Amino acid sequence: MTLNIEFLTLDFLHMLLEIITPDKKIYSGQVKLVQLPGTKGSFAILKNHAPIISTLDKGRIRVIEQTGQELFFEVDGGVVENKDNKIIVLAESV
Repeated sequence: MTLNIEFLTLDFLHMLLEIITPDKKIYSGQVKLVQLPGTKGSFAILKNHAPIISTLDKGRIRVIEQTGQELFFEVDGGVVENKDNKIIVLAESV
């Protein structure tokens, strides 16, 4: 028995993260993990996380890219939405 996965796209294999401020898009890329400073405590989003919308406090966003590289972004608060492995962070400033 063989498994045909030709129909799969990157959308099914990875998570897309975008970090956006009022001025510009700060980051866009495929990631394994995003750790965020939620207003009720830090939390992480991994692949296939349940849909969520949350407010963010001032703090650090930790990102692990598909390559394994770790990145950090300092934000002054904002909002995050995750749905269908697409994470959008609307940050007040970075």
